[in-house]
Amino acid sequence: MRHVDGSTWRLEVAGLVNERRAWTLADLAALPQTSQVTRHICIEGWSAIGKWGGVPFRDFLARIGADTRARYVSFRCADDYRSSIDMATALHQQTLLALTFRDAPLPAAYGYPVKLRVPTKLGFKNPKHIVAVEVTNVYLGGFWEDYGYNWFSGS
Repeated sequence: MRHVDGSTWRLEVAGLVNERRAWTLADLAALPQTSQVTRHICIEGWSAIGKWGGVPFRDFLARIGADTRARYVSFRCADDYRSSIDMATALHQQTLLALTFRDAPLPAAYGYPVKLRVPTKLGFKNPKHIVAVEVTNVYLGGFWEDYGYNWFSGS
C-alpha cells in the first residue's frame, strides 16, 4: 500500500480540458459533496457494500471544462497503477471522486487521498491514490487491461 501525504498531494489535470491546474484536497473538499451506498464487486469474486462520499465526477469534469465529447478519461496513481474509463461512465451519476468512506477520510487501504468510485464497473476499474486525470480521445489503457482484462469491465 502506498503512503501518500495529503498535505503535499496534488491532482494534476491534463488533456482536453479548459482548466489545467493542480488540485489540493482542500480544493476538492470545497466542492459540493454527495454520498452513496454502493456495492464494490471484485473480479476475484468477492463483494462489499459501503458508504462513499466525495465529488460527483461529472461535476468535477464540468468544473475543469472537460470536453465531454472526448472518448476517455485516464487515471494515473501514486503507486504507478493506471486505468481508463469511457466518457459515458465518467459522466454516470454514481461515478464519484471519493474522499471519504463511512463519513471519515478515505483510509489508505481504500485509496487515500482520492479514489474513483465507479459502481457500474468491476473493482479494478476503480483506481486508488489518484494523482492525475487526463481527458483524451486516445485509449491509454490500464494496468490490468495491458494483461488482457476487458477494458470496459462493467455495465
